[in-house]
Amino acid sequence: MEIFFDEQELAKVNEIKSKYPHSKAALMGVLWLAQKKFGWISKEVAEYIAKLLDLPPSHVDGVVSFYTMYFKKPMGKYHIQVCTNVSCMLRDGDLIFDHISKLLGIKNGEVTPDGLFSLEEVECMGACGGAPMIAINEDYYENIDIPFVENLISRLRNGNGTSA
Repeated sequence: MEIFFDEQELAKVNEIKSKYPHSKAALMGVLWLAQKKFGWISKEVAEYIAKLLDLPPSHVDGVVSFYTMYFKKPMGKYHIQVCTNVSCMLRDGDLIFDHISKLLGIKNGEVTPDGLFSLEEVECMGACGGAPMIAINEDYYENIDIPFVENLISRLRNGNGTSA
């Protein structure tokens, strides 16, 4: 796969860079843009971003490896993150995670064979008042339960979900 941004994406990169005095500060936004396009931050994508922003590849690798929001391997079309930290755990977040794991037949950090779903157990996602919560891609769901999750996964399997 060839790694490059098209003209519109390069314009977005320049827009992100224009907000900061140094291109180094634009790195996280450009990585997010790259992840949306390529699905994950491969070594080749990281090297491309390093050249694009005139940064050492080691700096880009350091940022990618530090932040959990950047995927270091291919993930499913629908990446499900389940909070199991204290507030969510007290409201069955751990049971919801286990249920999703069994429902999809995958464990933490794995992807379903069809590439449709990936699953990740995460620490606090900042919605303690709405616990338990999950995120699917960039959609957040609070005060969930097992029937809600089963329904949502069924809709996503059938192409009727809201996450994209």
